[in-house]
Amino acid sequence: MKVVGFSGYSGAGKTTLIEQVIALLRASGQRVSVAKHAHHGFDIDREGKDSWRHRQAGACEIVIASSRRLALMREYETPAEPTVHDLLAMLSDCDWVLVEGFRRSELPKIEIWRAETGREAHYPTDAHIVAIATDSADRLPLATTLPVLDINDAAAIVSFLNLSPERYEYLHPGPR
Repeated sequence: MKVVGFSGYSGAGKTTLIEQVIALLRASGQRVSVAKHAHHGFDIDREGKDSWRHRQAGACEIVIASSRRLALMREYETPAEPTVHDLLAMLSDCDWVLVEGFRRSELPKIEIWRAETGREAHYPTDAHIVAIATDSADRLPLATTLPVLDINDAAAIVSFLNLSPERYEYLHPGPR
């Protein structure tokens, strides 16, 4: 499987871009999965639903399955931050995994950067950034030799990924 990260600050447009990239990759017949980093307080089930009630009662893991989907929720008794590699190991085989967040991972990443957010860019100091997707190319804080892509042109970003797909072939970094 090929893995590419999309990193950037909240509000930069990662999720919107990833949605568009997923749709384009799927339209070309490829299987796509997503691994996302979330902040510690996120919740996917709703109060009152069975999974929520089971978790509130103290279940360590809840797996929910139907003919259409499967979800696994795991509660940590003590805080534990899974790595991106831990999440990738849980996924079924696919063509592409798009990783949202995990800004410090050692995966090839496209940085999502918008000048209007007022946030710093990471491409000057992160050797794993392979391109920058932005709507503010003329306002990048430092000149770069990295490809600069239009954040509003998901097709161009998919084309960029497909130019050298071998670059994104995932190799787990250590023993399994």
